[in-house]
Amino acid sequence: MRKDISHRLLTTEREQLILGHLRESEVATVAELCQALSVSEATVRRDLQSLQARGYLERIHGGASLKPQPRENEPIFTAKESKFTQEKQRIAARALELIQPNDIIYLDGGSTVLCLARLLEDKPPLTIVTNSLMAAAILMESKHHLVLTGGEFRAISRTLVGPLTVHVLQNLTIDKAFMGTFGLSQNSGLTTTDFNEAFTKKQIYTRARQVILLADHSKMGASSFANSGALSDINLLITDAISDQFRQRLEENGVQILLA
Repeated sequence: MRKDISHRLLTTEREQLILGHLRESEVATVAELCQALSVSEATVRRDLQSLQARGYLERIHGGASLKPQPRENEPIFTAKESKFTQEKQRIAARALELIQPNDIIYLDGGSTVLCLARLLEDKPPLTIVTNSLMAAAILMESKHHLVLTGGEFRAISRTLVGPLTVHVLQNLTIDKAFMGTFGLSQNSGLTTTDFNEAFTKKQIYTRARQVILLADHSKMGASSFANSGALSDINLLITDAISDQFRQRLEENGVQILLA
């Protein structure tokens, strides 16, 4: 797990990084976690004890292993927005640097992508394609040329998804697609909770010259039941933390990684 720690991690941040490491590697030693988090053995052991008490992991000699969890349901959009807000804002700010004048960009329906939408007002005019009604509401009075995909309304994510989106997307070519995901793992690739949403995401991968995934550390190692893409579908990942092992796997699949 490689992380440029420029601030003192909160307990919740440390716990998420520990769980992310365990999702990717299945087991972790106390020494590995101390190095990854830049904290003492006492702090790591205290975090492991707390996570074990809440049923997230099992302590083993010298470290911990992940305890199997029931598959997580997708939270409503407002709940997703409130998690890891600083990390998402840093990721969005890094993504903003990649946008050039006159770019044709796609904004997916993720909460981190929505952070990017809020930063676009000062950019020179762009063509922005989106399936996110939240992003459209932010951009509807901007100077940018806004295109909606159409499709079936999905209330929990406030997006337009499904086969009807093909009628618009198949006629477009996107320079840069900024995508979110429910989970990103070595075994499952990109996953989400809804087949229609997964369908629309896969359409974008075929229409974009560059696919840029915006995903905070909590998405690393997580998975859901609907596959929405392979690791090789991503050109660039912008995240706040990732393990060395997963970084190597992504790079083997042609994915460039930027840390925010």
